[in-house]
Amino acid sequence: MAKVVDVRLTVDGKARELAIERATVGNDGVSMATLLRDTGLVTVDPGFMNTASCESSITYIDGDNGILRYRGYAIEDLAMKSTFLEVAYLLIHGELPTEDQLESLNNRVARHMHVHEGIKSFLGAFPRDAHPMAVLSGAISALSTFYPESVGRGAEQIELATVLLLAKAATVISYLQRRSTGEELIEPRQGGHYVDEFMRIAFSNETGEIDIDPTVSRALDLLLILHADHEQNCSTSTVRIVGSSHANIYAAVSAGIGALSGPLHGGANEAALKMFDDIKASGDTVEQFVAKVKDKAEGARLMGFGHRVYKSYDPRGAVVKAVADDVLAKLGGSNETFDMAKRLEAIALSDEYFIERKLYPNVDFYTGLLYSAMGFPTPMFTPLFALGRMPGWIAHYREMLADPRTKIGRPRQIYTGEVERSYVSLDAR
Repeated sequence: MAKVVDVRLTVDGKARELAIERATVGNDGVSMATLLRDTGLVTVDPGFMNTASCESSITYIDGDNGILRYRGYAIEDLAMKSTFLEVAYLLIHGELPTEDQLESLNNRVARHMHVHEGIKSFLGAFPRDAHPMAVLSGAISALSTFYPESVGRGAEQIELATVLLLAKAATVISYLQRRSTGEELIEPRQGGHYVDEFMRIAFSNETGEIDIDPTVSRALDLLLILHADHEQNCSTSTVRIVGSSHANIYAAVSAGIGALSGPLHGGANEAALKMFDDIKASGDTVEQFVAKVKDKAEGARLMGFGHRVYKSYDPRGAVVKAVADDVLAKLGGSNETFDMAKRLEAIALSDEYFIERKLYPNVDFYTGLLYSAMGFPTPMFTPLFALGRMPGWIAHYREMLADPRTKIGRPRQIYTGEVERSYVSLDAR
């Protein structure tokens, strides 16, 4: 990006010029790269609310206007017109694939969906009731030991690791689903559609047979697209900062999975579904629950609303809502819960309490309902999120790797502890 100096910072009467990093769209940035060297000061920004850690050409978000674009393409268009692997190619390589390129990616991913027997043993070593995110994080990290030819920073190694992550993650997560219901693991088949094969491995009987409803397959494909990337969120920032140490891509993605497991990040859809269950268990109406939320009553927490970035309707939430009616009707899902969700949303969108606080439904508000209707138990919701986010993590790792300005992540701090103290021997304390 071209840099134009037009910002001045005055410290102790001395003015210094700061460079502006220009964005193609959205917020420009003030470069603070030399602040410590020139002034002895550091910036303070808890949660990095106002700090850009990198330049990126992958995803653009306008939170005020509810805009999300992957590589310039509106999320609404991609969700309704594309497929998950097509979007994965777009995020990772920068352009929508040709027919031949997409077929090649499909074939390579399908060819690598088989996992090493050691990975199966690894999965079986965990308690059956272990949270699948902990198991998934370990399994992804372990891939580097089973496929050492894909470990490294060379172009061919990164390309192979990209395919292996897309393929193996789908199989591992489908195996975690089978283990949650006590089913034996079955082998992937080559030649199928990515999402269909994932569903087959996850839900078929021991002979591998299952009738996959196209409505369900398409809905899951759409949900994966919606989760595929979301700029510098907690888990993606984690992938970048771990990768900045030259850790391999498997270690970086495994760390991202750990970040995603938190209830304030990937676990939010679990919390939204639990909220509806709690409302039903209490016997309250939606209106009574909303009144408790506004009164800040104990135990009344509104989940699935609001977002760190979006200050208007989450565009992903709007897409999910548009397909939820059809999917739940087809699957015979919890229409009672869906009706509650729509009622809660209607109240929030018209109530000044929520409008003033910019509390609009986010993508987590409806996704748990759909995952549940598809047959996934609640602990599997976040692994499904991880499967969707895999292309974004890969794309950001690769972008970070290709950027010659990347430095090892090393945030500063403001020290607030004790000043120098003299050591006191144990017998004198």
